[in-house]
Amino acid sequence: MKNKAVMSLSIAACLAFVYPQLAPAQSTDPSQTATMQSAANREAMVMTPASANLVKTLQADKVKQGDEFKAKLDRPVQLKNGPELPSGTVLEGRVTADQMKPGGPSTLALRFTQADLKDGKVVPIKATIVGIAGPRYDTGYNIANQTSLWSSNTLRVDEIGALSGVDLHSNIASRNSGVFIAQKRDNMKFDSGSQLSLAIAERNSSANDNSGNQRNGGM
Repeated sequence: MKNKAVMSLSIAACLAFVYPQLAPAQSTDPSQTATMQSAANREAMVMTPASANLVKTLQADKVKQGDEFKAKLDRPVQLKNGPELPSGTVLEGRVTADQMKPGGPSTLALRFTQADLKDGKVVPIKATIVGIAGPRYDTGYNIANQTSLWSSNTLRVDEIGALSGVDLHSNIASRNSGVFIAQKRDNMKFDSGSQLSLAIAERNSSANDNSGNQRNGGM
């Protein structure tokens, strides 16, 4: 059974738990912690719920850092800080970390970077994966109908058993869209059509994760 925890915690704690090497240096300065928390809250407020389906199967032992993956929106999304993304809009992303450990936990980190509109326009995006399910034709479950997966108060999602043998960890503060962890590397496979529940916004051009780093899968 899935065990899902949705929490609003300090940003330093979120990053340390989800992906230790991405965590900022811990500070005992309460004012700095409060500033980071406030920034994450502001970011969450401009994000909008969305749902998308993977275009091709994503298998951890067949990809490497920097490889591209795509998903398609299954319904239109009006961004709070940007244009409307029509149904069928392609969301592009990159594998930012792929650590396969035979006999030990394996980690796959993903980051969405842009939305490709049908008229050729490209919208830079920030997206956080807040839920995942198998293809609808396999499960009969439509993640688009699950509206309680994310709200603007959600800064972190930890879902144990998000898929069979795979845990999902994500947070608004991270540059990654989501980090998946599996005890068995063979479990780290997301079939074509897998459903993703997202929190999405247009990415501010002044954000630290510039397009050059994204294209190279930089952390």
